[in-house]
Amino acid sequence: MKYYSTNHEAPMADLRKAVIKGLAEDRGLYMPEEIHRLPKAFFDDMPTMRFQDIAFNVASAFFGDDIDLDGLQDLVYDTLRFDCPVVRVKENIYTLELFHGPTLAFKDVGARFMARLLRHFIDHSTLNIDHSHADESKVQPNGQCSMFNAQCSTVNVLVATSGDTGSAVANGFLGVEGIHVYVLYPKGKVSPIQECQFTTLGQNITAIEVDGVFDDCQRLVKQAFMDEELNERMQLTSANSINVARFLPQAFYYFNAVARTKPTPVICVPSGNFGNLCAALFAHEMGLPVKRFIAANNANDVFYNYLQTGRYEPKPSKQTLANAMDVGDPSNFARILDLYGGSHERITSLISGATYTDDQIRETMRQCYAETGYILDPHGACGYRALEEQLQPGEVGIFCETAHPAKFKEKVDEILGIDLPIPERLQAFMQGEKQSVAMTGNFDDLKRFLLAEVQ
Repeated sequence: MKYYSTNHEAPMADLRKAVIKGLAEDRGLYMPEEIHRLPKAFFDDMPTMRFQDIAFNVASAFFGDDIDLDGLQDLVYDTLRFDCPVVRVKENIYTLELFHGPTLAFKDVGARFMARLLRHFIDHSTLNIDHSHADESKVQPNGQCSMFNAQCSTVNVLVATSGDTGSAVANGFLGVEGIHVYVLYPKGKVSPIQECQFTTLGQNITAIEVDGVFDDCQRLVKQAFMDEELNERMQLTSANSINVARFLPQAFYYFNAVARTKPTPVICVPSGNFGNLCAALFAHEMGLPVKRFIAANNANDVFYNYLQTGRYEPKPSKQTLANAMDVGDPSNFARILDLYGGSHERITSLISGATYTDDQIRETMRQCYAETGYILDPHGACGYRALEEQLQPGEVGIFCETAHPAKFKEKVDEILGIDLPIPERLQAFMQGEKQSVAMTGNFDDLKRFLLAEVQ
């Protein structure tokens, strides 16, 4: 499989390069050259298959040309050591619970898969490297390209987070030899429990507390990838959903969700940087029977406005109750636009939108708890409400509950008037000591820090 850039000016890449570089040379996001449709027999058998077996079939369609199938199966099965169950909330509304992984958030799937795939490439760093588009001056006498020379340098993963990405990536890569992770997060804008999950780990994880918002963190990461001196001195990659190895595996659980429901569902995805919805759209292009999609936003309504007007107008992010969705310029919009040939008509024929204020999120959490006893986190509340408002008679809807509500305990307790128990896994993180590096939003400061790390 080859990967092209959404900006269409960078050379094609193989999977190894797409994963290791994260961002193409022209600042575009990598897209697979082909999206293989899965055979009818697979969909017929899917309801009787285990989650891991479903995921392996999907992974084979994406990655089977680049990784031997036995190795790929090991990657998938090791990634999915937990379930992503579908739970009925009321009548025709179900939730896809994506918080049963190690850090209790949906990003555990993509982060764990990427960590294992990158480790695979490190272990096989001199094998099967595609130099067809490489600069010959960077190909070493032993045949190894300096684009990824695992024999002489650490792979440095830069990741921006508005909450759950940081914890999932940090824990997915924790202790992995040959990889160091730098988590950039906005000061004072993630929940205390989320912060504990990536600032208390130590080892090969460095937390960088940026004086700014998530968009500043994401900008710093992108600038680092484009800085020639940094890339000469450090092997850099990203574990944000801009990386194909992070967002593509998120398609696994949509196949599993559809396998557990009838009839063909409407799927609603709480959306921030849009990697999760993008994975669902890729699943649909592979033949997954989904009637339509809903992108549920908080007050950061850039995509919602695009659906209404056809104009994409990024703007500064707003801080909300659903902090993981506080994104004013979602990176994966470029992938959605590319997937549908830039056609606003095609996009709106398949995807509708919704946007909710903090007061509406609170109201929805209270209503759902009173009527069903189900505890929503603020992000899932956006998805639940969008389904309630947009489902048509006879339709079945699935919304993603993207994180355990205990990760937002202070907010949930206050809104619902309860004392939500904290799972043991979260309690363990809270016992650690915070270790973080204060950072301005100035790229030069980040660059100096990173260069000092490799001296």
